[in-house]
Amino acid sequence: MIPFPGLDEIVAIRRDIHAHPELCYEENRTAALVEKKLKEWGIECTTGIGVTGVVGSITAGDSGKVIGLRADMDALPMQEENNFAHRSRYDGKMHGCGHDGHTAILLAAARHLSETRNFNGTVRFIFQPAEEGGAGAKAMIDDGLFERFPCDAVFGMHNWPGMIEGGFSYRAGPLMASSNIFRIDLHGKGGHAAAPQDSADPIPAITQLVQSLQTIVSRNLRPIDAAVLSVTQIHSGTATNVIPDHAWIAGAVRAFSNEAVDLVEERMQTLAAHIAASHGCTSEVVFERRYPALVNSEAETALCAEVMRELYGEKNAEYVFESEPVMPSEDFAFMLQELPGSYVFLGNGDGSHRQPDHGLGPCMLHNPSYDFNDRLLGIGASYWVRLAEKYLS
Repeated sequence: MIPFPGLDEIVAIRRDIHAHPELCYEENRTAALVEKKLKEWGIECTTGIGVTGVVGSITAGDSGKVIGLRADMDALPMQEENNFAHRSRYDGKMHGCGHDGHTAILLAAARHLSETRNFNGTVRFIFQPAEEGGAGAKAMIDDGLFERFPCDAVFGMHNWPGMIEGGFSYRAGPLMASSNIFRIDLHGKGGHAAAPQDSADPIPAITQLVQSLQTIVSRNLRPIDAAVLSVTQIHSGTATNVIPDHAWIAGAVRAFSNEAVDLVEERMQTLAAHIAASHGCTSEVVFERRYPALVNSEAETALCAEVMRELYGEKNAEYVFESEPVMPSEDFAFMLQELPGSYVFLGNGDGSHRQPDHGLGPCMLHNPSYDFNDRLLGIGASYWVRLAEKYLS
């Protein structure tokens, strides 16, 4: 690993960001802090990309080759249950996914690369807003990110609780699932609960639909095509003696291919229409594709794995391994639709790193007792530095 003499400052920055979480497209304080530090370290930067995004750039040598390194900055709309000194100052807002750590890691790497400049080409430091449901990666792209700051390849990284502390995992091809949401409304005819024959009751229709939707994955997709369809909301009725005229459900669909998502949406439309009709109701289906599947390119992933193994040397068998695909989604997928690149995981450990007075829950992503592991800051920054140097060698 690379020694980082100024790592105490990076730890302080991480904890300061954790204490002042900002939600999607509200990352003004965080972006200002990033801008301030980049400029202190002699790095050119541009702000306001994709609303609150920041891009820093440094160039060394005469090569025209360019690498992009991306970190996310936003927090989650959730209440923190930790009580240590750097807990969130804002009720209902928390860095429960480690984006504070991702930002600090990239800042540490930016400082080191600016001071050493042991590469031939240009490094872009991409600090992205609104990963948590706001599609900030797409907003930056739509705002001309890669036209204004061209890159040959782009790379991302996320901490992963439960994985060995400081370990790395990689995977070429599909790594994270697409994120899609749906809502299905059934419209019938309301009436008195004592006279169901005079109504078109949407309740039995919607309950039948909930059950039937589960057959899409189990009976329409190939067993090797992983997908998840979860109904997470069901709503209807206002009184015990009234048959309602309307019922609706909503939920989420995750899959690793567009073809699987297409099939799920098509079958959902068909089932809703026919089940509704069989109960004398009508249906309305809204299906929203939010984030595409995250697919890593082969050559860039191989380079990432090579850098990881070099960092750990003889210990690489324990600390470097291939990841399984996972069902959470990540809007870095939009960047990988534009450029080759790779997204990797960095082990956050088992939660024993947390300060005293942490919450009682597990240290898992999106959990109110989560906290980023500061011991990863130097490890993650070492990876970014070596990756940039190797790519631009």
